[in-house]
Amino acid sequence: MGGSVVVGLDGTGNSVPAVRWGAEEAAARGLSLHLLHSWTSQPLNRPIAREAANKKRYGAEVLASAEAMALELHPDISVTAEQVSEQAVDALVDHSGQATLMVLGSRGHGAIAGFLLGSVSLHVLGRAACPVVTVREEEAIAYGRPEVVVGVQEPGTQGEAVLDFAFAAAEAHRTSVRAVRAWEPLDVGRYVPTAPADPPEEDQSAVGEEKMLTGILAPWRAKYPGVHVVEHVQRGRVAPVLLGACSQASLLVVGRRMQRTPMLLGPIVFAVLHHSFCPVAVVPRI
Repeated sequence: MGGSVVVGLDGTGNSVPAVRWGAEEAAARGLSLHLLHSWTSQPLNRPIAREAANKKRYGAEVLASAEAMALELHPDISVTAEQVSEQAVDALVDHSGQATLMVLGSRGHGAIAGFLLGSVSLHVLGRAACPVVTVREEEAIAYGRPEVVVGVQEPGTQGEAVLDFAFAAAEAHRTSVRAVRAWEPLDVGRYVPTAPADPPEEDQSAVGEEKMLTGILAPWRAKYPGVHVVEHVQRGRVAPVLLGACSQASLLVVGRRMQRTPMLLGPIVFAVLHHSFCPVAVVPRI
């Protein structure tokens, strides 16, 4: 199963867009698709008895339905299915060590309490060793829009995994990358949005940010020469700038710090997961 696209199935309608998205990704990248379900972590509101045998039977039905859907969409991909007795978080985190990426479904914009706060998705996003993509219920078509948007941080090796994932996704789906860098004046506390800025200082800062972004992207342009790149530098806070840039995107790619405590995810990642209208890939910065 090494290098596969792993899709976590919870036995609800949230799994449908995740399976569709995962199958599309596996086909585009030439990878196998692995479907994973924990029968001990099935939702409490499912109309099934609590006995283990019935839960396992229901889990087998969930996996069989998902496998049939994936093969109907992409008959040529290799699909495997696995039902485990581990808790969902532990099983998914364990599998993330051998996966190329992981796909999870979510319940849409109105379900933040269930989706992010203390949920399986939150803990997997914060602990997984591979990139994790969350796909909402309303995301019916994978890569139906023209761009992969990626947030670009300061120069350094920590952002390499984030950029590599974004460029690889764009190459696989023959689409472009919009590399977004947000910046704010150094003296944020004195900045008044309605007041006229000092043009020379403002222009100098903007040019510096543009040069920095161009330099950061140079190795990735060389590694992926067939990927068209749009450089997007904008003054403002990171989360609002990213959300504005991805309004017409097929995927938003952001990075997260490894072993972050006490919060598993930082405020920027949390904000884009909640407010983005496209799938979001959270990539651990190694």
